[in-house]
Amino acid sequence: MIAALSLLAGALAAGWLLPRRLAALDVSRRDPVLLIVCWLLSMLGVALAATAGVVLLLMPTHGSFGPLLAAVNSCWNALQHGSPPAAEELGGALGSIVLAALACRLVIVGARGIRRRARSRREHLAALRLAGRADGTAPTTLWLAHDTPLAFSMSGRRAVIVATDGLRRHLGDDAVAAVLLHEQAHLSGRHHQLIALADALRAALPFVPLFRQAPDSLRQLVEVAADVVAIRECGPRAVREALLGVSGCGAPTGALAMARDAVAVRLARLDEGGSLPSSGLRRFMSCGAAGITAAAFPFLTGAVLTLSVALVACPLGVG
Repeated sequence: MIAALSLLAGALAAGWLLPRRLAALDVSRRDPVLLIVCWLLSMLGVALAATAGVVLLLMPTHGSFGPLLAAVNSCWNALQHGSPPAAEELGGALGSIVLAALACRLVIVGARGIRRRARSRREHLAALRLAGRADGTAPTTLWLAHDTPLAFSMSGRRAVIVATDGLRRHLGDDAVAAVLLHEQAHLSGRHHQLIALADALRAALPFVPLFRQAPDSLRQLVEVAADVVAIRECGPRAVREALLGVSGCGAPTGALAMARDAVAVRLARLDEGGSLPSSGLRRFMSCGAAGITAAAFPFLTGAVLTLSVALVACPLGVG
């Protein structure tokens, strides 16, 4: 039972501690993809730790892993003086009911969100296709005859970028190219799907700070990540001109617009002249290491909490 309670305690502690730690990381200097990986795998780690804890409660051995935890288990047994099997079975049953209820809630909320987004996308695209003209590129770019400089992207089986003629009238060629590359980066990076997943988790589990704060943080990070792609091709000056010249209003809900989210943070990143993240193997290794650490944090936290309780509560001679 000690291992099961350790995992549940670790998931609970990580769900409250991780958001503050992740929010404290400097977006203006760090690789946004690395931070996105940390947020996503932190949520996965908390979910896995909580699930594993409930599963272990239902196992006959309650997750007693032999020699490695023998000392802690014996200490726990000394404190408990034996735990009634009925109480353990009841705890496992209640945990499984709660876990099943949360899973059902996530499925229902997620399905509703998917249907709502799909319906909204169909309605907006139907109107946009009537009003706009396609330029034959991939992904399809629809150009609207409107003087306000605006651009946004919409995901789906046939993902599209929507831009107005005002972009070409009010921005230079490099800035226009930066806007289009920014939106293409959203589509190729599947940023819309990441935000949709985070929104579903927040709607299903709003009482856990990690899930509640993830969508807003991820919206900021995907915008910075798309900026990085545009900066590599067009340079920081073009991206700055785009951020200052493009309107942040007019994009439909569910779309990712060039200048709607985290504009101040992105401009500050450009002002500070943050270096571009490394690419290739080095970036893969750093993201992998950070992601593994984030996913393992609930498990490590649970182990530390359990060992701390054992050391404080149990005499050293208990074995």
